[in-house]
Amino acid sequence: MSGIVTLGESLGLIVGTRTGGFDLQSAAEVSFGGAETNVAIGVARLGGRAGWIGRLGDDAMGRRITRALRAEGVEAHVRLASDAPTAIMLKDRPRPDASRVTYYRTGSAASRMEPADLPVAVIREAALLHVSGINLAISHSSARTTLAAVELARDAGVPVSFDVNHRSRLWAGEQGRDSASAAYRALVALADIVFAGDDEAALVTDEDGHDAQAAALAALGPSQVVIKLGADGAFALHAGHRFDQTALRVTVVDTVGAGDAFVAGYLSEFVAGSSIEERLRIGAAAGAFACGMPGDWEGAATRADIEAMAIERDPVER
Repeated sequence: MSGIVTLGESLGLIVGTRTGGFDLQSAAEVSFGGAETNVAIGVARLGGRAGWIGRLGDDAMGRRITRALRAEGVEAHVRLASDAPTAIMLKDRPRPDASRVTYYRTGSAASRMEPADLPVAVIREAALLHVSGINLAISHSSARTTLAAVELARDAGVPVSFDVNHRSRLWAGEQGRDSASAAYRALVALADIVFAGDDEAALVTDEDGHDAQAAALAALGPSQVVIKLGADGAFALHAGHRFDQTALRVTVVDTVGAGDAFVAGYLSEFVAGSSIEERLRIGAAAGAFACGMPGDWEGAATRADIEAMAIERDPVER
């Protein structure tokens, strides 16, 4: 494996196709999602070599996810467990202007992942290892496994990327917020590249202002800090210099997965040796393209998609 390897949780996804909660309607579509699988698919769509390490239930959803990843060109290093199910998330629309996501992940196969499950050679031979803060929150064993993977990568000289990806419901209460901040800071210190939204950067650093937040993250150790600002674009801090990227204007259908698509674009260019400006440009284009389609990963862009976005053209293909 000489490409980008991600490690994390993937969940089956049931999406209601009509307005109303699942207590009122039964029409739904089946898919899957998860930050790290989204990034892996995004890298593969852009022509990069990508792998995903995870643990799924030996059930219909686990097999579905494994098959779909491989169909997308992702090298799926999966342990299918018979003692625990694949996690599930339900997404419905209780009102026309609101979405609701409910997770069923307690005791899932992903939450029971242990360091012994890690494919050591895959991590040591990767071009980069990518993880997120979700792994630190779903269980103690998942957190241990993530830290073990990061240490394996560092010992082998493999760069480590970390996306904070804070999920407040996984860190309940004020004490949970403090625990999250401490856990994130420890992993930031082990990473080479760190991604964070401005609210996540504030949580980790307790700083106000984007520049102060990025500087405080960089002071913990990473050589590159990328702050994602949504509709306001993004910027990277490297060697004391700030590089800004404006967001592309698109018709938004669904913002879920856009941040992961941005990360996939940035990391794809990082392993290709591109400049920081190009990493940000491809990341922004991939994130914008993802906003134009529903789903967690279905809107991941190809190189052709990104090239087409840069050309003013008739919206109807003939």
